[in-house]
Amino acid sequence: MGARVLAVALVLAALAGCGGLFGGGPKTPPNLSEVKAELRDYHLSGRYAADVSAAIAEARRVLGRRAAPKPGQKLAIVLDVDETALSNMQAIQANDYGFIAAGPCALPQGPCGWDAWIARAEAPAMAPTLELAREAQAQRLALIFISHRSEKTRAATERNLQAAGYANWTGLVLRPDDSSAPNAAYKGPARCRLEAQGWTIVLNVGDQPSDVQGACQERHVLLPNPFYRVP
Repeated sequence: MGARVLAVALVLAALAGCGGLFGGGPKTPPNLSEVKAELRDYHLSGRYAADVSAAIAEARRVLGRRAAPKPGQKLAIVLDVDETALSNMQAIQANDYGFIAAGPCALPQGPCGWDAWIARAEAPAMAPTLELAREAQAQRLALIFISHRSEKTRAATERNLQAAGYANWTGLVLRPDDSSAPNAAYKGPARCRLEAQGWTIVLNVGDQPSDVQGACQERHVLLPNPFYRVP
């Protein structure tokens, strides 16, 4: 009997060394279809909207603690555009939570090319952010957008922001068309150039960690965005 027990133990040990049979192998990333299903549920369940609202509520508390500008003082709030001021969820869903740069934009079935989507200028406002922008302007803070979008999209971006309800903004800073700098390396210096012009950025709001990295901002708030990452 002892020999049989020993033999079984040796077989089990050998099989365990094979890894996959007993789950001891290398950990693999989640299946892409499972990730997309999780993103779809996060969006459609309302949890994404609730998390955005919670983040904007914190931004509004920051504004509530900030004194109104004194005469001659130039205070501003900076907003990112995509998934901060505007929602591109129609295009994201049409592309099954993927990204397609070129080609036409067919909605709702997809595919939807990003350039064609921007040209349509139909992205709706992120409603909580629009409320934040209006509240900041009511407190006599300037509204300035700093976007990862390129300069060639200026006309369409301005048209879209206006159609979505944003008005009387002070500036829209876009990337040079020939720029390949990472987002953080572009946005930080862009804020500092505003500071050099006399602006104090009391609040910076974006959906990418790279939107809020760097200097030249008193406070920042990061909105949730598990759908894509801009380094």
